[in-house]
Amino acid sequence: MSTRTYSVPEISCGHCKSAIEGEVGALADVTSVQVDIDAKTVTVDGPASDAAIHAAIEEAGYDVAVG
Repeated sequence: MSTRTYSVPEISCGHCKSAIEGEVGALADVTSVQVDIDAKTVTVDGPASDAAIHAAIEEAGYDVAVG
C-alpha cells in the first residue's frame, strides 16, 4: 500500500475537508483519506492512481497544486 500527500491550497474550512474526504474516500482503491486544513494537504492511503485521486479532488471543487 502506498501513502501519498497532495497540496490543495484552497482548503480553508470543515466543508472543504468533508467534500474532499467524501469524494476521495469513495474511490474503490482508497483505504483512508485525511485532510489537514491547517497544512492544506490531503493524505491518501491505498493503490488508487494519482489521476483518480486528482479527479476526485477536482470533483469536490478543488485543485491540486502542481510542483
